[in-house]
Amino acid sequence: MPPAPPPAPHPTPIPAGRGPRLSRTAGFWLLATTQFTLMAASSAPSPLYSEYARDWGLSATAVTVVFAVYALAVLAALLVAGALSDHLGRRPVLIAALVGEAAAMVVMLTADGVGQLIVGRALQGLATGAAAGAISAGLIDLQHPGSRLGALLNGVGTTGGMAVGALAGGALTQYAPSPHVVVFALPAAASLALAVSVPLVPETSPLRPGTLASLRPRASVPHADRKAFLIVAPPFIASWAIGGLYLSLGSSLTADILHTGNHVVAGLVVALLPGTAAIACLVLRNTAPLPMMLSGSVALAAGTLLTLPALLLPSMPLLLAATVVAGYGFGTAFLGGFRMLALTAAPQQRAQLFAAVYVMCYLANSVPAIAAGLAIPSLGLRETATGYVGAVGVLALLSIPFGVGALRRTRQVPAVPAVVAPVTTAAPAAAPGTPLDRTPAA
Repeated sequence: MPPAPPPAPHPTPIPAGRGPRLSRTAGFWLLATTQFTLMAASSAPSPLYSEYARDWGLSATAVTVVFAVYALAVLAALLVAGALSDHLGRRPVLIAALVGEAAAMVVMLTADGVGQLIVGRALQGLATGAAAGAISAGLIDLQHPGSRLGALLNGVGTTGGMAVGALAGGALTQYAPSPHVVVFALPAAASLALAVSVPLVPETSPLRPGTLASLRPRASVPHADRKAFLIVAPPFIASWAIGGLYLSLGSSLTADILHTGNHVVAGLVVALLPGTAAIACLVLRNTAPLPMMLSGSVALAAGTLLTLPALLLPSMPLLLAATVVAGYGFGTAFLGGFRMLALTAAPQQRAQLFAAVYVMCYLANSVPAIAAGLAIPSLGLRETATGYVGAVGVLALLSIPFGVGALRRTRQVPAVPAVVAPVTTAAPAAAPGTPLDRTPAA
């Protein structure tokens, strides 16, 4: 059996003339902060949706469109600009994305109708999508050799940011004197501050030819990563689909089905899913990728199926408990799969691979939510939500055999010591049969 491949080389920061520069470690944490901020800004408006629905007379369909247009804009940006930082550098792409994020916040801050709100969410999605590939690749670039922290923060930063954003949005909506202003003004200020700081981050991606060609809409997975990508696809789709339900209709579910108008409670319901996901990632960060992903798939199936009686009874305690279980599954399934992919990704293809991951995730996040919004007028909110949750539960169940099969195959492969090879410009592709449930030491 061929030996396991050596660890992917870590790019050396590119000299960028005179002037202050952050250390590699400080640059790593600034990128993590940027990711956290963008994801918090993405979920902060969720508790406001019921307020918009009341003030502007919006239907549940309109609310899901406001949510889904963000996810679709993220998808469009990933398809066009997902690999852009592999050619232009991480910093220029991030600066442009953060300025765009601040502009989107201003548009939504001044919105006086659903049309302007949709435009603002679309701009926000474009900015977040443009930044996603650069941040994910930059975290892997700047982590210490042999570390798994970059992959960990790619999961925790996403889910933890969404949780904090939803909780903060709920509290501000409930208690702030002008929540429609504050919820957007704070992320706008934070985005501008980060845009000023990003030039201090060490650059790890040199200018390379092919910039215009990289803008062709595409979502491709490098050949060496396709086997692992197919294994992670089912749990990724199930987990991001259930996330779409909570982020788009969470506040409506608490108001119309569970009969509570407290926006902090709505924020808590939305935040529990990604919040539990973040905590699970931290606690289980040393678990091997494939077993972690498999346990996440089992928990995701259990949590989504427990949500059905919570909505039918209805029962707030049962819904919160089910959300915690599903959140555990969301976090561990995503982190386990992401770490599997990070093991084989070559540095010059990382942004492209991670962009393809997020394309799949945001499709799962948006398309079912749109379908649910269209179904609500004829089926009703409760019936649509239970059907949605049931479908996601079935998909999560179907993902378990894929993980079990992959785990059995890898455990049948005898362990072979890794061969330390000279560092080249690209990491060798993973050999067929390479164990995917073994990770380099932290």
